[in-house]
Amino acid sequence: MELHVVINGRKDLAEQLYQQLREAIGSGRLAAGAQLPPSRLLAEQLGVSRKTVSDTYATLTYEGLLVGKTGRGTFVNARAPLSERLHTSTDLACTARLAKWQSLPSPMRHPTRDSTLRYEFIGGATSRNQFPQDEWRRCTQDALRRIAQNSGFYSQPEGLPALRSAIAGHIAFSRGVNCRDSDIIVTNGAQQALDLIARVVLEPGSMVAMEDPGYSPARQLFVAMGANVASVPVDAEGIQVDRIPDGTRLIYVTPSHQFPLGMPMSMPRREALLARAFELGAIIIEDDYDSEFRYEGRPTDSLQSMDTHGVVTYVGTFSKTLLPELRLGYAVLPPAIYGAVLKAKQLTDQHSSTLPQWALAKFISEGYLLKHIRRCHTVYAGRRERILQRLAGDLSPWFEAVPTVAGFHMAALCKVPVNIPLLMELARRVEVGVYPLEVFFHDAPVRPGLIIGFGAIETLDIDPALDKVRDILQQIG
Repeated sequence: MELHVVINGRKDLAEQLYQQLREAIGSGRLAAGAQLPPSRLLAEQLGVSRKTVSDTYATLTYEGLLVGKTGRGTFVNARAPLSERLHTSTDLACTARLAKWQSLPSPMRHPTRDSTLRYEFIGGATSRNQFPQDEWRRCTQDALRRIAQNSGFYSQPEGLPALRSAIAGHIAFSRGVNCRDSDIIVTNGAQQALDLIARVVLEPGSMVAMEDPGYSPARQLFVAMGANVASVPVDAEGIQVDRIPDGTRLIYVTPSHQFPLGMPMSMPRREALLARAFELGAIIIEDDYDSEFRYEGRPTDSLQSMDTHGVVTYVGTFSKTLLPELRLGYAVLPPAIYGAVLKAKQLTDQHSSTLPQWALAKFISEGYLLKHIRRCHTVYAGRRERILQRLAGDLSPWFEAVPTVAGFHMAALCKVPVNIPLLMELARRVEVGVYPLEVFFHDAPVRPGLIIGFGAIETLDIDPALDKVRDILQQIG
């Protein structure tokens, strides 16, 4: 590594080197685990004797700031937090604001690679084994060639024309969305789309109505922007439209696959929601996060396809159909807010990375996406069916499934009192990840249960994992 050390004159060489290395470690410029140059090399670069460098390394090692590893070299040791000279949060004028952000929970944060369990029923995740590596590699190589031919300027904030055209065609075919290329803005996942829309629609104190239970990251985003979030109960037909309060400016819904319970919004309820939004002058965010996977009945078109007043923004993502790490989503926007959202996107990050945009445009246009969805549909349908069989079988004394016809998670409600935190803790000990339903309830009465994702767990792992869950339930009564 290149180490920035300046030697002034020929006096106190060891002291100069010692002080500069110590300051670099204390300030964080030399991070924990960083390797220092060999003593001979650093001595040559600085024009000092090797003994000067070796003695300095030895002193810092004695003080615990460096550590020598036989056959590998000298490294910065793990150390306490940065210098006391840095401000603590209590020194800052924004302390109260920081505390509000830090207090936001993270109920849907995925585990790291190192903390992933053997059997994962986490929602919103997909199986890496289903990802079409070869097709994606070819599309990425084509994207690299295209980027190499470009001028080197920034791209368009709304997204590449090729990708917007591909998205428009895909969602018109698969979800009945009524849009043109020019209605679409490409975003870094659906969460950025929600952020941009909320940014331009809301002001501090604005009223947002959303389903309860509902998608917690959306609620936290609206709260962080200073909005007042009204919790609107849901029933078997979806959000109870007559409970949406006057003064609402933004309405967030998941009509095709209610999150987290899973039921679709009925047609009468959709019509009532559109009428209520028009009456209020409110914008509806339709989060259509995973409804491309449908297992029963006739496919339901998007809410956006019914909109005749320009009040629905349709938000989609490729994190569920491809990989969460891809972080590509999009928003189909009505004319009234398109220009404002586009400006917010430009100010936020200029544009989304063009490499995955080019790759995804080719992936869709070559038919790989539809082929991948059909293949995953078969796999997910089998997993869903097996989990439903177990919930109706040996797990039925404790849980019952909420009827759902789309997506790749389901809710299982408790039929008898179950200590869900204890179940989760004991399941983790045997490498099974199960997750609570209660974190998605805010003001509505909590219905205890589990949210069971079947996108990440392999089909052959479902029975062994649920056997472990059943055994734990029997043990804890």
